Amino acid sequence: MAETLTLTANKRAETGTAACRRLRCRGLIPGNVYGHGTEPVAISVVEDVLNKLVHGGHKVLDLDISGETDKVMFREVQWDVWGSRVQHFDLLRVSADERVTVDVPVELRGTAPGVLGGGILGQPLHTLSVECLAFDIPESLVARIGTLEIGQAVHVRDIELPEGLTVHNSPDAVVVHVVAPKVEEEEEEAVSTAAEPEVIARKEDETAAES
Repeated sequence: MAETLTLTANKRAETGTAACRRLRCRGLIPGNVYGHGTEPVAISVVEDVLNKLVHGGHKVLDLDISGETDKVMFREVQWDVWGSRVQHFDLLRVSADERVTVDVPVELRGTAPGVLGGGILGQPLHTLSVECLAFDIPESLVARIGTLEIGQAVHVRDIELPEGLTVHNSPDAVVVHVVAPKVEEEEEEAVSTAAEPEVIARKEDETAAES
């Protein structure tokens, strides 16, 4: 697990669309904290600080609100229509012995020989749904593709998993594979193009016969 970082937040008294808009104009992002049987707390954080944590892929954070610290993880992040700026976020309180279900990105390692031979690399699954202790969430899961030839694949069952981690995806699901390039469509198009002069010539012969 990566180093746990601290996110400093302030409680916010105002809620609603207009209040949230005013916060964003001041460089602050509104959010909420849930979990562990306590009432939700409305908070705001500095946009630049939040962006670094979100884009850095940090899973578990120390949330500091007025000197009180809780372990939290991102529950939901809402973006603007362009997907470039965070508009709102939700945090969930977690504890060391609590198991959570999250999506973890798949990291490809190696160079597939099949690609060097003209094959095309495809990755149907970019993340895997996993269950583990909140403090043991990995930054990524590694799919090794250094031996993949054309027609071969890495399945979920082939991924090396840290101890105590469970994957919810089907073991037979394809994570990444190398497929042969599509040449049939190009060949059919070439045949169709070559046949066109014959059709034109036949129409010209029919016209001459009618006259």
